[in-house]
Amino acid sequence: MSKQAGLPVLGQDEETACCAPMVREPLGEEAAAELSRMFKALSDPIRLRLLSLIASHEGGEACVCDLTGPFDVSQPTISHHLKVLREAGLVGSERRGTWVYYWVLPEALAKPAALLEIPAVSAKTPA
Repeated sequence: MSKQAGLPVLGQDEETACCAPMVREPLGEEAAAELSRMFKALSDPIRLRLLSLIASHEGGEACVCDLTGPFDVSQPTISHHLKVLREAGLVGSERRGTWVYYWVLPEALAKPAALLEIPAVSAKTPA
């Protein structure tokens, strides 16, 4: 009886198995729906900048009060964009008193990154 049946395959955990690069296998319906929500959320320049501001903020989390200054839009608009990022599963949040704090969810960002990963050996150069 082999003992290897219970051993995990390195580099193939549940997180990355769902989002194999497109060059290896076609994307399933459920994974496509989840990833499309993430890409749609990231397709807006304000949301992309908000995600970057949160990720680069000291301590890895930012108060909503720190996120409104760099934009020429109202605070309710910023709150809307943060809600879209949260609903897409890209950021987490927590209310502390009057303010809400946001942080990036690295495991969520790993999904679209893994999907777009293209090994150098499969890349073809244009003629």
